[in-house]
Amino acid sequence: MAAQVGRRYRAGLLLTLCFLSCASGSGDDVVTPAAVRRRQLETRRHLYKLNKPAVMSIKSPDGDIIDCVHVSLQPAFDHPLFRNHTIQTRPSFHPENHYEESKLESKLGRNSSHGRKASKQISQLWHKNGRCPENTVPIRRTKEEDVLRASSVMSYGRKKKRTIPFPLSSDPDLVNENGHEHAISYVEGDEYYGAKATMNVWNPQIQQSNEFSLSQLWILGGSFGEDLNSIEAGWQVSPDLYGDSNTRLFTYWTSDAYQATGCYNLLCSGFIQINKEIAMGASISPISDYGGSQYDISILVWKDPKEGNWWMQFGEKHVIGYWPSFLFSYLADSASMIEWGGEVVNTVADGAHTSTQMGSGHFPDEGFGKASYFRNIQIVDSSNNLKSPEGIGTYTEESSCYDVDNDQNGDWGFYFYYGGPGKNPNCP
Repeated sequence: MAAQVGRRYRAGLLLTLCFLSCASGSGDDVVTPAAVRRRQLETRRHLYKLNKPAVMSIKSPDGDIIDCVHVSLQPAFDHPLFRNHTIQTRPSFHPENHYEESKLESKLGRNSSHGRKASKQISQLWHKNGRCPENTVPIRRTKEEDVLRASSVMSYGRKKKRTIPFPLSSDPDLVNENGHEHAISYVEGDEYYGAKATMNVWNPQIQQSNEFSLSQLWILGGSFGEDLNSIEAGWQVSPDLYGDSNTRLFTYWTSDAYQATGCYNLLCSGFIQINKEIAMGASISPISDYGGSQYDISILVWKDPKEGNWWMQFGEKHVIGYWPSFLFSYLADSASMIEWGGEVVNTVADGAHTSTQMGSGHFPDEGFGKASYFRNIQIVDSSNNLKSPEGIGTYTEESSCYDVDNDQNGDWGFYFYYGGPGKNPNCP
C-alpha cells in the first residue's frame, strides 16, 4: 500500500511539473519545486471543495465516477448567499402550450412529408451501472488531471475572460478575438422568459485539445459588453475540460460576460440541482449516425413566474434544477435575446483554420440524417406560454466554414439545419 501511495505521489508530481512547464509558455522559464508543490496544494484544496462526500459512487463505462451527493451538500451551497437558501423542490409553474413530443414522434414514426424518421431516446452512460438514491444528486467527480489541464486552478471550469460569443451587437473588431465561431438562429427585441428546442446529438471531431464544439441554447440579458448575463444548456465535446472526446450534457452561466462569475455544470456555486437521474457533464449515448439513426435531446429553460428562478428541464420529464434569480442583474427580470445553434473554438493552428467540426461536421444543405438540426424551437412569453418565435434571424461569422439555414413545417414547427467541417477548400 505504501508503495502504491508513493507511486501515485510521484506520478502526480510529474504531472504537475509537466503542466506547469507547458503553462509557462517558454522553454527558458524555470519551474521550481516550490511552484510544483504550490500548484499541487491548490489543486488538492480545490478538489476537496468540489468533490463532496458521497452516499454512494457509480463507475461509468466511460471511466467517469458519478458521486451521489446529498442534495443539501452540493457545491451551490458553498456560496455565502446560499447558506440560508431554502431549496425549491419543484417549479411553481410550468410553461404551457408546448409541443407534445410523444405525439410528434408518433407522426414522425410514420415518416413525414420530408421523409424524416422518428428520433431515438438518449440516456447517460453511467446509468448502465446504477442509479442514485432519493435525496441525492449525481455529480461527476473531478480528477486531479482535470484541474491541471486548466491554466490555473481558478480558471478551471470557466470560459476565458472577454469571450465575445454573440457578436451581433458587439464591436466587429472583437468578433473573433478568442477564435469563437457560430452558426445560430436568434430572436431579439422583446422580453423573453425562456426557450425550448430539440436538437440531434453528434460527436464532432476536435483538431486541437484546447478547442471545443457545442450545440446549445442561450438565454441572454444585458449588452454584449462586460454586463452580459447568460444561461446556456446543450451538449458539447471539450477535451480540455473533460479529458476525452465524449459528447456530454452541459450547462453554463455568467452574470458578467465570463469575467469572474459562472462556470460549467456544478463546478462552482450557482446552479442548484434537484434531479437524481441526470448528471451534468456526464456522457450521453447513443449519438446520431451519419445517414442512419438520429438521436436527439430536448432542453427547456424558463423563468418561474412566482419565485423568479430560472429552471432547466431535460427531455419531457427530467426537471434538473434551477439558477436562483439573485445570481443575475438583467436576467433577474427577463431575457432580451434568445439564441439556438452551434459554437466552436478555432485556434488557427499553424496559421490555418482548424478542422474542428460543428454539429455533424456537414453543411445544412445535406439535410436530415446528415446535417445537425434544431427543431420545434420556441420561446416562453410573459404569460408563461411556449410559442413559436417571431422575426427569427441567422448569423455565422464565415458561412464557408459553418453555416445555418432556417425553415418551417407542420411536424417540426420552426427549425434549422446548421454546422460544417471547418477547414475545407472554401474556408479561409
